[in-house]
Amino acid sequence: MITSETYSGSGGTDSDVAITAARAGADIVRGMYGRRLDRIDKGAGDFATEADVAAEKAILDVIRAARPDDTVLGEEGGRRGDADAARQWLVDPLCGTLNYAVGNMLVAVNVALRGGAAATADPFGDEVFHTDGTAAWVREGAGDTPLLPSADTRLVDVNLDPPFPSAPGFRGVDLLAHPEFGARFRPRVVSTTLALAWVAAGRRAAYVTDGGDLSGSVHFAAGIALCRAAGCVVTGVDGAPVGRGGRGLVAAADARTHELLMSMIRG
Repeated sequence: MITSETYSGSGGTDSDVAITAARAGADIVRGMYGRRLDRIDKGAGDFATEADVAAEKAILDVIRAARPDDTVLGEEGGRRGDADAARQWLVDPLCGTLNYAVGNMLVAVNVALRGGAAATADPFGDEVFHTDGTAAWVREGAGDTPLLPSADTRLVDVNLDPPFPSAPGFRGVDLLAHPEFGARFRPRVVSTTLALAWVAAGRRAAYVTDGGDLSGSVHFAAGIALCRAAGCVVTGVDGAPVGRGGRGLVAAADARTHELLMSMIRG
């Protein structure tokens, strides 16, 4: 694992770089909010906006200045650098583009060093959830508060967006319809990895999504890193470790919550 102490150059630690980059992207996202933005069609109903592109550029400028030799994989611009590099940054400049395009503020900016530091910035909540790879905090202003997962809210975010690679074995809508789910939890649906930061912070009991291997995803890498560092239980929807060949994601505040959700998913 790469920690923030592994590389401390002119840009500070890797955590400093992740936080600064995420904040730079969040500044762009917040500044362009409410404008009529051109949409860039990406196919299959997906699109980016001018804000996605501008935020990614701001993030890349920070990483390039602090870590010029590192590889960066951005959602909009693709990979810059060696695909086999030991140090690779995963960048999702605007997670929740559809929300943002229709005036919904539930979005996030994600920056993660694979296997190391990561940051998820909430552009409208003035919070940056961050980890050095070993512990996790939320920064409000200049102060850091440790992230403490808790299942007390009983709120579980379930991603209902396609595709559904695990169907018919697992579908998010089936989990919501499970009788025990309604008895134990209360569903929420948030189309952003901000939900993973909320699990790490104790604002959600869990987050569930279908998918393939999400460990190297620009959308999920930062959130997974935060949850792991905060002490959450993180697996695929099949209960296996998240990684190569994995299936989706179940991030729970504690082992009991994870066990309950897995029993419903398997049942």
